[in-house]
Amino acid sequence: MGVSAKTVSRVLNEDGPASAETREQVLAAVAKLGFQPNLMARNIRVGGPDTTIGLVVPDLANPFFGAVARGIEDTVRDRGLTLLMGSSADDPERERALTAQFLARRVSILIVVPSVGADHSDLKSHRTAGLPIVFLDRPGVGLSTDSIVSSNRAGAQEGVAHLIAHGHRRIGFVGDLPTKLYTRRERLAGYREALRTADIAHDRSLVASAHDQQGAEAVTAQLLELPDPPTALFAGNNIMALGIVAELARSKRKDVAVVAFDDVSLAEALEPALTVVAQDPEAIGRSAAATALARLDGDRTRARTITVPTRLIVRGSGEQPAPKP
Repeated sequence: MGVSAKTVSRVLNEDGPASAETREQVLAAVAKLGFQPNLMARNIRVGGPDTTIGLVVPDLANPFFGAVARGIEDTVRDRGLTLLMGSSADDPERERALTAQFLARRVSILIVVPSVGADHSDLKSHRTAGLPIVFLDRPGVGLSTDSIVSSNRAGAQEGVAHLIAHGHRRIGFVGDLPTKLYTRRERLAGYREALRTADIAHDRSLVASAHDQQGAEAVTAQLLELPDPPTALFAGNNIMALGIVAELARSKRKDVAVVAFDDVSLAEALEPALTVVAQDPEAIGRSAAATALARLDGDRTRARTITVPTRLIVRGSGEQPAPKP
């Protein structure tokens, strides 16, 4: 090509003079070779932030967080930002290590779904220095910053009230673990509030917990074997819902009403179709990204919590009437 490496660097990094002819030569050669500049290395060298967003989620396989990520990507794409994701497996130490990796590469924005037991006070200096940090799905601990959550308590209350309206008074709750998880606590509180409003006593024997779909199947079987079993079940999330539905199908029980918090794939293909309290994960992602971009653009107002509403989608499983006495 007949130009020095330094000249190529000046053209690609736009940090020095180069004639139009030289610039055209360099860019033509770059296109021919398929060269991609290392933006991370460049930004570290010049002391600027990277052009990426770090997103820490508990489980990359959960479709809920996939939809959240889609909402974030749709919002930041026009700003030239790229989304990087990592899974904490809901482990505080793994979350800390992952956020440290993102911080080391000088991400422009950090979005975190907090793990149970995590302490985020070590992020204070980064927040003070101007890094937009947003907690998503759950509030964090030890750091005052923006949070985007669903209306967990109100949504669960609406779902359980829907079962009560169809005559059910023995309503089981199948929630995820750990029991200290913010979303589980809020949804259980909504469940209890619906019972209290209807003057139905809270029976602890009707509350069960599981780690995964197989566990949800097992505890559903245990609930149905109680001397006075539930006539309806409320699933605390989509994974618990899949376990409940699988167990009801296995045991050929079509007489138990079900409402789930979170929509699930192919919910309408089930028999009966699944009634859900649907979150809007893409809206959660868009809200998190928009909030972070506003901070990036200089918004220095007080940290706030934004609650994204849920909606009840009636499909059939939640309308199964309670058996007559």
